[in-house]
Parts: sequence; C-alpha cells; structure tokens
Amino acid sequence: MNSIIISNNKTSVKTLISDFKQLTKVGLSLSVVFSSVAGYLLAAETINYTTIILLTIGGYLMVGASNAFNQVIEKDTDALMQRTKDRPLPTGRMSVNTALTIAILFTIVGLSILYYINPKTALFGAVSIFLYACAYTPLKAVTPLTVFVGAIPGAIPFMLGWVAATNQFGIEAGMLFMIQFFWQFPHFWAIGWLQFEEYKKAGFGMLPMNKKDKSAVKQIIFYTIIMILVSVAPVLKMSGNFYIYPITAIIIALLGAVMLYFGIKLHKSESNIDARKLMLSSVLYITLVQIIYVVDKFLH
Repeated sequence: MNSIIISNNKTSVKTLISDFKQLTKVGLSLSVVFSSVAGYLLAAETINYTTIILLTIGGYLMVGASNAFNQVIEKDTDALMQRTKDRPLPTGRMSVNTALTIAILFTIVGLSILYYINPKTALFGAVSIFLYACAYTPLKAVTPLTVFVGAIPGAIPFMLGWVAATNQFGIEAGMLFMIQFFWQFPHFWAIGWLQFEEYKKAGFGMLPMNKKDKSAVKQIIFYTIIMILVSVAPVLKMSGNFYIYPITAIIIALLGAVMLYFGIKLHKSESNIDARKLMLSSVLYITLVQIIYVVDKFLH
C-alpha cells in the first residue's frame, strides 16, 4: 500500500511539473532569455553577472506570465486543437484560478526584478506582457494582422538585454528590435502554414489574408528579404555602437539565404515539408545570428 502511495505521489509531482512547464512554455521562455542575454552581451562594456542572472530570471518570469495569461484566455479554443488540447487548462488538470495566480505572481515578481536592473527594462517588460496578453491573444480570432501585433512583444527580448546593460533605448536597441521583429513574420507564417487546419478549427487566421496559398508565401519571401537586409545593416556603421565586420555581414547573409531558399521552395511546392524546413531554418537563423553578433562584438 505504501509503495502505491509513493508511486502516486511521484506521478502527481511529475504531472505538476509537466503542467507548470506547459503553462509557462519553458522552451519558448528559455529561447527568449537567450535573446535577452545576447542583447546584454552586445551592449555591456564590462559584464555584470548579477545583472545577467537577474535578467535571466526576470525575463523567464515575464515570458512565463505572458504564456500563462494566453492559455487562460484561450482555454476553450485550445481544447479544439490537437496540438493544444492536452494542455493543463483544457484537460482540467489545472484550474483557471491557479493559472491566473501563477501569471499574476510571475508578472509582479518578474517586473520587480527587471525594475531592480533599471526602470526602462521593467517598462519594456510590462509592455511586452500587456501586448501579448491583451492585444495579440484576443486579436488571433479577429484578424491575420495579429501576427504584426504579436511581432512587437516578440521582438522586445533582444533589445531588452541592451536596455538592461545601458539603461538607454537608442538606435542600437532599435536595430536589435527591428531584426527580431522582421524575423518573426517568416517564422510564424511558416508555423501558420503548418498548423493552418488546426488554427481554422479554433477560428484563428494566422496567415496573410487567412489563405494558405502562393500569395501568403510571397509575403513570407518579401519579409525574409527585409529581415536579411536589416540583419546585415549594422555593417554600414550607422547604428551607433552596434556594428559588425563585413565578413560577419556576409555570413549572416548566407544564413538568411538558406531561409530564403526554403521560402522559394515553399512557393513552388506549397508543401508542409518545405514549410517545416523554413520554420526550422528560421529558428537556426535567429539563434546563430545572435551568437555571431556577440562573437563579432568581442572581436572588435
């Protein structure tokens, strides 16, 4: 009997941990933290490890809060989609009140930590949570322009690190924002293509004009080109203290060309296989580009 109780307790603990990870989307939260730390390293003249730790914790809590609010709002629509129906709220494993408590607690603690770094960092963190929960999430059922709205909070983390290091929002932070802003269109439209039928069940239009056709892919290609141009623009040394070597710009352009290649392939094939390749290449792109920027900075 005792062994059964212990086994059940272990299962309960595992379930609680799993539900918490799903509610806060641990993988996504960690990728956002990675972007924030990269932005910090780009800006910092001397590295303050205390600030990095605070930025990591505060950034994670900020994104976790946004995701928790999102899942509270979309509890019923999540139940309609195969990809999300097993989340803790649609299944009833977690109550709405519990999820809201986590979201509110994460918001208060996360923004307090970011405020300790400096007030501007907390301000942008608050803007990110507000736009994600109060604009992007409800607009998903209203207009495909929700991707544009969602790209704003999605682009904040990279520049957040710069603001955390400098307590300033200038052309450098603005450039980091623009890079991640334009990246999100091909990335999320590739996901929208892959999940088109699932999103349709929930009443979400996540592709341009809410159509899975060549016109949508043309916009993916267009924004990929803009993303590449913005990503290599620091080579012109017109973005303040944020600039890169010509060889770095070439490497980044080649990485962008991989995304562009899969975008063109998707235009020809209109297949989910090529959409998935585009999505995966976009994840690789933003990760490598942020690492390359940091390496380039330390070579100056």
